[in-house]
Amino acid sequence: MATSSDEMKTLTFRRFKDGDNKWKSLTDKIFIADRSHKCPTYVHRTPPCQGSCPAGEDIRGWLDIVRGIEKPAKDVDWHEYAFRRSTNANPFPAIMGRVCPAPCQVGCNRNELEDHVGINAVEQYIGDTALANGYGFDAPGKDTGKKVAIVGGGPAGLSAAYQLRRMGHACTIFEDHAELGGFMRYGIPRYRTPRDVLDGEIKRILDMGVEVRTNTRVGTDVTVEELEKEYDAILWAIGTHDGRIVPANNVDAPNSISGIAFLAAFNEGRLKAVPKKLICIGGGDTSIDVVSVARRLGAISDLSEENLPETIIANGSEQNVGDEREPADVTLTSLFPKDQMTAAEHEVQDALHEGVKILDGVMPLEGIKDDSGRLVGVKFAKCEMVDGRPNPIEGTEFELECDLLVSAIGQAGKMEGLEDLDNGRSFIDADRNYQVPGKPGHFVAGDIVRPHLLTTAIGQASIAAESIDHFLKHENLGPRPKVDVHHFNLLEKLQEAGLAPKEFDAEKMGDLRGTSEGDWAVHNFEDRSKNEIIPASKLFLGHFNYSPRILREEIPVDPEHIIGSYRERMKGYSEEQAQEEANRCMSCGMCFECDNCVVFCPQEAVKRTPKDKATTGRYVYTDYARCVGCHICADVCPTGYIDMAMGE
Repeated sequence: MATSSDEMKTLTFRRFKDGDNKWKSLTDKIFIADRSHKCPTYVHRTPPCQGSCPAGEDIRGWLDIVRGIEKPAKDVDWHEYAFRRSTNANPFPAIMGRVCPAPCQVGCNRNELEDHVGINAVEQYIGDTALANGYGFDAPGKDTGKKVAIVGGGPAGLSAAYQLRRMGHACTIFEDHAELGGFMRYGIPRYRTPRDVLDGEIKRILDMGVEVRTNTRVGTDVTVEELEKEYDAILWAIGTHDGRIVPANNVDAPNSISGIAFLAAFNEGRLKAVPKKLICIGGGDTSIDVVSVARRLGAISDLSEENLPETIIANGSEQNVGDEREPADVTLTSLFPKDQMTAAEHEVQDALHEGVKILDGVMPLEGIKDDSGRLVGVKFAKCEMVDGRPNPIEGTEFELECDLLVSAIGQAGKMEGLEDLDNGRSFIDADRNYQVPGKPGHFVAGDIVRPHLLTTAIGQASIAAESIDHFLKHENLGPRPKVDVHHFNLLEKLQEAGLAPKEFDAEKMGDLRGTSEGDWAVHNFEDRSKNEIIPASKLFLGHFNYSPRILREEIPVDPEHIIGSYRERMKGYSEEQAQEEANRCMSCGMCFECDNCVVFCPQEAVKRTPKDKATTGRYVYTDYARCVGCHICADVCPTGYIDMAMGE
């Protein structure tokens, strides 16, 4: 008889399957009958959500705060405490919660059950609540007397300024645009990054005492040599604002432009309409933004030459057009099938719903021009990928008419005046510490290293800031951790809770054997988080019940009303929803106080730490005089926090 859908909502994970009668690892083979010489050790590892996050956020930590497991320091509201934990790595929770494609959710171990935790949605809630409550960052660190020039005011430059001010270093941001924000402002449409939200998150950083020089291009307005004389270190975070044109025959034409230029003109308020037929070649997030913007702008078929998109982009001018629009005929083409496009799946679905036509698995062959040299169409063919390269399938050729061709296939840096930094591909090289090789005092972060996600730029900036700090202190940078993220620190948590170990006095303490009850150390706790990411195989998944993900409410825009619609397409969580979704987190690699080990221990050897001595990471302990090494506590630990390792 088939299992009913209701019954399927009860998960049926078993740690040991029928026929499992042998220990699989050498160390486990020591186990005999119901006992062994090994006892539990409490081991902290990095959860895969954090390991998958390019910014290295302590995601498990702030989810545990939202759900009420980790308690704030005295007199701190949990909303603010979650905000401060989140922004330790990323100063833009409200923006990243909206636009990050969330590789953390792909890595989430809860995918082994029913669905990942809605990490992005909870992060947006934290960020929006912080703005609503007016939370600012702590005052900067003690002034070091050192000055850092940050070239570029996008996510990497702003994040670096934030981290460096926390360390006490003075910072000046040089930005060649009129406003800060980089791709968050000029590359992503305002209905995805609301300007009041972006401005609020930038203001918090500037309020820490960051000097800003906008409309200033380093390499022309200011020379590199001038920066080297005035500042103790330089961080290059200039982004990649030079878009590439599709490498097909005969597409070099006035009305063939890059997606980067298209979006910049729109976000600056200069592009207000498009011609009737627009083709965008891409498949990533930028191409989705291009076609979604085009549908919102609407078309004017008889645009004058001075109001053509390519003219206003080339001249830096502004379209002067009326209010009458008709729906634009917008087509997005991709080399890959829809399910393999690099754009976020929900963004692809939104574009389809809004009236964009997507032709997947096709490649451009050549442009078709009129007598004046303008493109009037593009010839395509279906394609197949061979050794990573698209190959046209013979006999599948077809043509599409177009008035404007937009290429969203990649970008590079604008390196005029910065030729000494150019690696020959319009990027800047970086070592593991984000130093520019062969250029002492020069560091680099963000897309100018390699175009990727906004959160990647934020993560690189954090590492670069640490490297700059070491450089300014004349300290050896040393190797980076294997798992290079913002780790939970148990000792800092104990200090915050007033439970820090007492100072150790070797003369008074004497022999260190038999000291498991001493209060001068954290006993039987091992931090492997800098070396290990905990897999689902180490968890006891049978502990968790079916719990569907809470989806943010979609606010779709139908094709008939798309023109001029710039409101957000998604509604954020309520507090109740944020807490309920955070509660789905399995707290991989860290105790979440379920009591399984206490309840199931047959010897009553595992006990709760007394309340006046307990905090996150110190909820239970083992009485080793009672422990017989039966493994039960480790077997029933949902989070993989307990290892049978004592005695190995």
